[in-house]
Amino acid sequence: MLVKSRPTVSGRLLGVGRRSLSNFRDTTQIVRRRFAARPARYPNIAWPVWLVVWVLLTAAAFVRLDTPAGMVHGQWSGAGVAEFLTQFALGGWYLIPSALLLVGANLTDWRSLSRRSLMLVYNWTCLAFLVLSAVGLSGLLVNVLKYAIGRARPLYFQDFGVLALHPFAFDARFAGFPSGHATTMGAVFGVLLLLFPRRWYIALVITACLASTRVFVGAHYPSDTVAGFGLGCTFALACGLVFARLGFIFRPTPSGLPVRKASFRLIAPENKSLPD
Repeated sequence: MLVKSRPTVSGRLLGVGRRSLSNFRDTTQIVRRRFAARPARYPNIAWPVWLVVWVLLTAAAFVRLDTPAGMVHGQWSGAGVAEFLTQFALGGWYLIPSALLLVGANLTDWRSLSRRSLMLVYNWTCLAFLVLSAVGLSGLLVNVLKYAIGRARPLYFQDFGVLALHPFAFDARFAGFPSGHATTMGAVFGVLLLLFPRRWYIALVITACLASTRVFVGAHYPSDTVAGFGLGCTFALACGLVFARLGFIFRPTPSGLPVRKASFRLIAPENKSLPD
């Protein structure tokens, strides 16, 4: 009687590695085919208007709010609450879960999944990639900008004033503009705006409040947060347009923002009679 030998640990790891490489190659091929088959036709969006509004809001915050914010630094009531809430504007809260989801999807045997499970894993993977792209790419750019500009933080308002620039000083004291936390919140708002356009005001209130905590903790001026929020939102919307072109999560439209597909669900439908 033949007894099947159990695979060794090294054999299992080798199998997982092969599956991971195969999944990565399949995903890369899908993206390449879709880029090649779908022309770069993006909807008409009034980007210049968005840019003008963004610049004007940043300028208004600089002229009217930055100096008062610097003068009352350390005197805000409720600063302890702001210290707690500001932690939720850290990029890690959004980048780490997204990266872990992508790693898990990469190690999953997609061919063994039922149709229902396959769609769920596919949708979660697309969402994780969208969040990682929007938050991660905007985060990279904002870190380059803040050290290239070198604006002093309001913590040092008495020493350097409201507009002290030290480009490429590579000193945390001179890394105020734009705000990284606010950029993260802007990217999160952009993703939520694309996914839930009818509830945009709820997403705006929550993300804007979290971004504003950077002012109350003395880490940034109001104009830093406005600039960062707009930067993150722009990146998220741009990522959404690319995803719509590829057919991930969204479908393209002739004008305006892409529309979420009806097939995009993160929870399995309750109807158990649906075929797998």
